[in-house]
Amino acid sequence: MRARAAVLAALALAAGRPSRADEVRLSLAEAVDRAVAQAPRLAGLRSLEEAARAGWRAARAARLPVADLGAAYTRASDVPELAIVDPSGARRVLFPNIPDIYRIRAGVQLPLYTGGRIGAAITAAAEETRAAQLDRAGAEHDLVLEARSAYWSLITARESARVLAEAAASFEAHLTDARHRQEEGLAARNELLAVQVERDRAELARLAASNAAAVANANLLLLTGLPPEATVVPTESLALTAVGSDPLSALLAVALAGRPEVMALRARAAAADAAARAVRSGTLPQASLAAGYEFANPNPRILPLVPEWNGTWSVGVSLALTAFDGGRTAAAAAQARAQADALRHQVEDLERRIRLEVTQRSLDLGTAQAAVAVADRNLEAAQENLKVAQDRYKEGLIPSAELLDAETALLRAGLDRTSAVTQFHLARAGLERSVGR
Repeated sequence: MRARAAVLAALALAAGRPSRADEVRLSLAEAVDRAVAQAPRLAGLRSLEEAARAGWRAARAARLPVADLGAAYTRASDVPELAIVDPSGARRVLFPNIPDIYRIRAGVQLPLYTGGRIGAAITAAAEETRAAQLDRAGAEHDLVLEARSAYWSLITARESARVLAEAAASFEAHLTDARHRQEEGLAARNELLAVQVERDRAELARLAASNAAAVANANLLLLTGLPPEATVVPTESLALTAVGSDPLSALLAVALAGRPEVMALRARAAAADAAARAVRSGTLPQASLAAGYEFANPNPRILPLVPEWNGTWSVGVSLALTAFDGGRTAAAAAQARAQADALRHQVEDLERRIRLEVTQRSLDLGTAQAAVAVADRNLEAAQENLKVAQDRYKEGLIPSAELLDAETALLRAGLDRTSAVTQFHLARAGLERSVGR
């Protein structure tokens, strides 16, 4: 018992367990939520999403009138006045010398007809915004899978270290008994060496598992944003949970309809189509309305010029049509259409790969579930075999080698069971990611 306690204490030391104040208890859901909340990559994608949303607002603003307000002051050189004498003999100044010129103007412009350019630009910006949102959703799904994998990796490493510590303690007890038997002349030295080798192997494997647990803990701390000196204490256990029995066809339908990557590519294809329509609108007439009010001193539209403030206004409609641009518009529209076609082909290719991925993940989950059942039976059989071997060894009915084989078989069965349950949880997380949930 003392040897077992010593091994377990060494395990805790090798795993780097700090004081209880540095331990952070986390469930799987809490670990995922923390990873999503603090991930820099998601923060960057949220910024890109906001940039796309700002572009959409700018595209919508093109439908609204644009108002401008300006003021100016000009100091001109002195010029001779131009004056005439009327028949009555009175002198009248036609062009006075006014060196100080002041001007205030307010104007407004409004597009009347753009051939669908503004509407197409709004549609393209809206689809790009939707694609940016879906990019963030896809990255979030990837991060959820990464956090789940890190969480179960930590549990697996810790559980493997525990199994190996128990095996090392069992080998240590066997080694002590083998020494006594050798001292009494009841066992050969090779039996002692065989047990010692198995104990050393278990210790080495335990050390490797402890190091793996430390690395897994550091990885989970990095994902969740916890302090580097903390130790995560998972609250989940390596227990087999119920799995839904959705048919493969239903999983494929959900994946093809809900995977953010597919929807993002579809949105970008729609944006490219809208961009092509916006480019083609350049071949249609463009009409706009312009109005303005000018308050000036002197006002050049009022003759004769007088050094006083006067206001005038203007309203006009302009119509423009590009008669020839050397094929620039046609080439730009063809380029946008080709980009849209390329994106649609990417959607088709991605859908095919998703079908394969979902099929593989579904089969992997079924295999992993069956492997857990086999590992449970194997562990139960190994435990019973060890009990029988220990009893028969104590009665002197079997040699030390048979007991050592039973102990080694139990160790392997325990590690196999740990690995099988972990693979089940990872397969389940992988299926959830492939389906897009």
